[in-house]
Amino acid sequence: MAVPKRKVSKSRRDNRRAHKKTHAPNLSTCPQCGEARLPHHVCPGCGSYRGRTVVESEEE
Repeated sequence: MAVPKRKVSKSRRDNRRAHKKTHAPNLSTCPQCGEARLPHHVCPGCGSYRGRTVVESEEE
């Protein structure tokens, strides 16, 4: 049975976990209303996607 010969150092352990961090989402601005939105998603403010109104918003 495999047993570690010595304790794994904190540096080695943390380097192994270095890729598990989270990233902030990339936001782009809507060309219609200027609100921040996720790329390739319908704008939550005006409901447009690629220059067309896809979802009717309640404000209009």
